[in-house]
Amino acid sequence: MALTYESAAPYRSVRKALRVLETVSRHPSGITEPAIAAATRLPRTEVAALLRMLRAEEYVRRLPDGGYVAGAYGGEPARAVVRGRLQRQLERLRDTIGAAVYVSRYVDGEIRVTDVADGPGVPRVNEWVDFRSAAHASAIGKSLLSQLDVNGRRDHLARHRPARLTSRTITSERALFTRLEAHVPSVPVLDLQEYAVGTVCAAVPLTAGASANCLALSLPVEHAHRLHDAALALNRNATPVLLSLAL
Repeated sequence: MALTYESAAPYRSVRKALRVLETVSRHPSGITEPAIAAATRLPRTEVAALLRMLRAEEYVRRLPDGGYVAGAYGGEPARAVVRGRLQRQLERLRDTIGAAVYVSRYVDGEIRVTDVADGPGVPRVNEWVDFRSAAHASAIGKSLLSQLDVNGRRDHLARHRPARLTSRTITSERALFTRLEAHVPSVPVLDLQEYAVGTVCAAVPLTAGASANCLALSLPVEHAHRLHDAALALNRNATPVLLSLAL
């Protein structure tokens, strides 16, 4: 299954969105769209699209006179707001893609699934083996490992030795590292029944600062024919989620 994507599109969009947001935040009395475009040196059409996205996610507000001011996204109370916004983003993504979606992070040398949006028609994957021990097999794990350096990968696998979970699981460290090295960051990592029989998954990296994070989806194997389009949608809609992690 060949998947092609616009290289690093979510990251470019987030960098530009942060430039717009930083510009707006420096003008507490409001700043117009043309002034934002001039300050950021971005085309007016691109600024307009970014402002629409930032307004939809409530990062900026439009004033009656047409100017823009920043929404609340800093400080302790606002972090709770951003957390709730992230969950709503995942729920919208779940409904758009028609799959369970996940945010996972690599924290203190371990894989943690921190946010999930699933439902009766789109159940989350059955975690029959702890994700911390299955980085070599799951899309989430491989995406996070791909963001580590070689020593980080070796350290993780020394603590969680690769085990054969299905007939498709790669257990050779050399084969796994070769696959990770060949992986293009802008292309989702796939799990075609490597972690669990009956489930296919895809994951894209969400690089916010120095931390390793990823956005993933899972589908029952009978919906494997939808994985290509679902992975495209996951990559295309990663920007708001990445922006939440970057703030």
